[in-house]
Amino acid sequence: MRTAMPSGGHHPTGRRQSPDGPPPLAVCPALRRRVPHLPAFFPERSLLPAESSPAGALALLLDGAGPARRTGGALHATESPWRAPRFGDRHAPVALLGVEGGAVPADPLALALRGAPPPDAAARAAARLAMALLREARIGGAPGLPDPGPAGLGRPRGEAVLVLDPCRPQAAAAARAMLCAALAGAEGRPVLVADSPSAPAGARGVLEGPARLRGRLAPWTLLDLAQEVHGLGEETELLALAAGLPVRSPAPWAGREPEAVFAALLAATRWADPFRARPWTAEEGLRQLAAWRAAEAEHRRIVACTGIEWFKRRRIRAALASGAGGPRIVARGGRAIRLAREAGGAVGVWASVMPPDLPTRCAAAGVELVRLEDGFIRSAGLGVLLAPAASLVRDPRGIHYDAATESGLERLLATAEFDAALLARAARLREALIARGITKYNLPGAAPALDLPPGRRVILVPGQVEDDAAIRRGGARIRTNLDLLRAVRRENPEALLLYKPHPDVEAGMRAGAVPPREAAALADRVLSGVPIASLYGLVQEVHAISSLAGFEALLRGLRVVTWGRPFYAGWGLTEDRDPPPRRGRRLSLDALVAGALILYPRYQDPVTGLPCPPEVLVDRLAEGMRRAPPRAAVPAPLRALVGRASRFLAEWWAGR
Repeated sequence: MRTAMPSGGHHPTGRRQSPDGPPPLAVCPALRRRVPHLPAFFPERSLLPAESSPAGALALLLDGAGPARRTGGALHATESPWRAPRFGDRHAPVALLGVEGGAVPADPLALALRGAPPPDAAARAAARLAMALLREARIGGAPGLPDPGPAGLGRPRGEAVLVLDPCRPQAAAAARAMLCAALAGAEGRPVLVADSPSAPAGARGVLEGPARLRGRLAPWTLLDLAQEVHGLGEETELLALAAGLPVRSPAPWAGREPEAVFAALLAATRWADPFRARPWTAEEGLRQLAAWRAAEAEHRRIVACTGIEWFKRRRIRAALASGAGGPRIVARGGRAIRLAREAGGAVGVWASVMPPDLPTRCAAAGVELVRLEDGFIRSAGLGVLLAPAASLVRDPRGIHYDAATESGLERLLATAEFDAALLARAARLREALIARGITKYNLPGAAPALDLPPGRRVILVPGQVEDDAAIRRGGARIRTNLDLLRAVRRENPEALLLYKPHPDVEAGMRAGAVPPREAAALADRVLSGVPIASLYGLVQEVHAISSLAGFEALLRGLRVVTWGRPFYAGWGLTEDRDPPPRRGRRLSLDALVAGALILYPRYQDPVTGLPCPPEVLVDRLAEGMRRAPPRAAVPAPLRALVGRASRFLAEWWAGR
């Protein structure tokens, strides 16, 4: 049975209370700007500007920094050992370990352990769960470092006596004594010296050993190599306790029972949601750190991108940023391949403009190729009008709209095991999308006043962009909106057809317009300038080539007929007139939602700029926290020409 963790907030050193509650915290303006959700860590306290705080206020010192003038005591706080990774210039803590102490600099980790009472059964269970999450997700300590594991280093697992070099000249004498002790007690085991993951970037080591790892590595790679750990009070030693390794150190946690150590740390730690600015539980915070660790490693892997149109470049760099910054955005595909090969990373390419020979060229160079595309919950506004997207697909196998090859999404849907918790989450997400009217573009507008005759079956036929890659590479027999209308009318002569042109086509930027006379002859209503979300409640079924409208209709329980081979066809949920190859597994609707909206895309919070779960983006769109999509400084008649030229140049340069 899993035990819920406490949210933190109990400080073992004791907190000075006032008759009206705990004293306020004096906070410097720079810290408030750096951590906008800071009040969520201290919901029971007032946070006041340092220059106007009363005499009894405690100065909030985060990693030793805080108000220059302190009139009372101090609350010492640190992210260690629960540090969040950086994504370019974006960073937000989810945990602060804070204890009250004197006004002089203090170590919050040491203060948290000093005089901590013996943990009770609930605290021990929470500590065990925390240590398990740290191990399983490989989180904790210094984030964003290479984590190749023993196999990646060509070294055996679990054999070494690990000595952590502090990389601090002032600690050189103590470090040398520590190394001597490790060598004396090795008893034939190999002794391995490694830079402390907590050392500043570029810091020089102060030790030389019989075996020396160069450069900083992730804590868990080092611990995988170790049978025993020696250090001078490094946070990696705490992770060693979680890993069940013996630790030789002067730190207060050395020689103590791991459960007791982590129970004390959890009791002194506060957790907060960086997206919604509310208190969190420890489990929620640790799971967010796990998601961020995976995202940061995924981002770091992509070294260079090509085929990126000019107006997408800043957004792609931000969406793929890691602790090392964003990827290089280059025009020439050949240069992207060279950069990736030199760094041992991958090339990213915008899938719809990918040159046909780029996969072969990357394979010949031994470089991984990752296809990029917008996700299925995108933005508030059209991409052709430069509305920034908040979701991104990164697929190393193929791309979801190309049925000729198996994409990462198709493989996921065909093989994944969707457990009960994930399916329940997918159901909640689906219900939120329906309740809030969320679609791909979320264009404003109300449902039209349509005088629909009673008793007739109403079919929505969404148009598509005819020169879009989803049509060109989808493998469907029907490839134009006019042919789709003809096929639907031929199959449903008595139905009432509503034809909804694609908004990019209506904006004059893309191909796919149906001549008005032909549209009027085939459809009972042509609904221009109408947001598609307002139409789902008026119809019983949707017929599409491969439009995302078919997927959105499935979410709302409508009958869906596909005339192409979209990602949502072939799983037993749609009626497919041109069945896609390879598929055949029958999925529940919530399994499809889990794969397509939770596991496959990646999301970026438009407010914090950080990777986020889809539920956060749904909240942002529903709350109206949207950037007004900038319009191109080009007259409407020239927009289509500008769009085609931009795509042509991106594809042409990527092929160079």
